[in-house]
Amino acid sequence: MSQPEAAAARAEQTCVEKLSRLFPRVSPLRIPVQVEPMTGGRRRMREHTVIEFGTAREVLFASTLPLEFEDRVRLVNTDGSFDARATVVAVRYHSGSKAVAARFLDRVENWIIQP
Repeated sequence: MSQPEAAAARAEQTCVEKLSRLFPRVSPLRIPVQVEPMTGGRRRMREHTVIEFGTAREVLFASTLPLEFEDRVRLVNTDGSFDARATVVAVRYHSGSKAVAARFLDRVENWIIQP
């Protein structure tokens, strides 16, 4: 690959891909989930997104929710077989997009990546 092609490929990386570079043992995934902030507020916000990368303890996904460092979230897949709580450990903003990395609060029994 020529230098201009390599530069173009790097520029096309998504915000989540760029955040994934901070996690050395990350694996690419495609797991649709619903994300819900665990706040004390009365209004419940949710969004459907895809876990794009993961480790044995963290998940990385794009989000439009107002999530910040140390916020807690609940992640549930479509059939409910994956239902985990996590704390936001990193947020990356780039070109109007936001990538979030969240670390599981507890051990997730049926998580695809085991330590």
